[in-house]
Amino acid sequence: MVSQLPDPQLLTKAEAMVTQFEQSKVPGIWPGLQKKQVIQEMRSRLHEPWQVNQGRQPFCGPASILFELIRHNPSYYIEICQNLFLIGGFHTQFSRWLSASDKLRSNTGDVKMPQGDWMLLSTWRDAENLIFPVDPRAPDVIRNISGMTKSWEMVGWVREILGYRKAEYHHAYFTGDLEALQKANDAIKSGGVAFALINADGMLSDKKPLVSFPNHWVTILGNIVIQPGEKEKKVSFDIYTWARQMHVSLGESDFKKHLWGIVTGV
Repeated sequence: MVSQLPDPQLLTKAEAMVTQFEQSKVPGIWPGLQKKQVIQEMRSRLHEPWQVNQGRQPFCGPASILFELIRHNPSYYIEICQNLFLIGGFHTQFSRWLSASDKLRSNTGDVKMPQGDWMLLSTWRDAENLIFPVDPRAPDVIRNISGMTKSWEMVGWVREILGYRKAEYHHAYFTGDLEALQKANDAIKSGGVAFALINADGMLSDKKPLVSFPNHWVTILGNIVIQPGEKEKKVSFDIYTWARQMHVSLGESDFKKHLWGIVTGV
């Protein structure tokens, strides 16, 4: 299994930043969030990034990005959390200003997920929406529409949030599935990141859909193996999704049917 922990030296700096934030007397501007709870979640995710949890919100795309942010750049994760909590926005790694809307910050109801994760993921997701704003109290249909993450948004977050200058989307819905997975393997081995757009039921459960369609983003962690089988090749790899690490193993035909694309950053 692939290690999910940040570099120990990076972790030490991030922990000191959390302590400084904790001791600050400056009040936050999210009336529905409790600072003590947010800080508790920040600390837990520094040591166990897989605790990043989209809960009952359709935030699989930004959750995948957040997981890798904590692993690769924990200090910037803490900086984003602190700035969002105190002033409602932050500068991306390419100096773009991202801020939470007044409506988003003023919510005091049940956000259906951990508070700290909500603060980041809802802000990132809402900043990309033109028609349907993120609203935790909206009907499921509206929440699912507002939470949909497109490939170009993932590419943008890989650049702006994770800081990779070369971010690309590799199509895989007709051909190029194994080639896209190899691109992911190359990116991960060079210190980069990779994210897959899949059909969740088709790839992650025994409940195979009659028609496959893209509905879920996952983080590819590595351990990618493509090997011969009796009838077809076998494909396997490790992923992060839904607050845990999973090992995917399936035949080439199912892999090709349920993989729709891969985003890489190097």
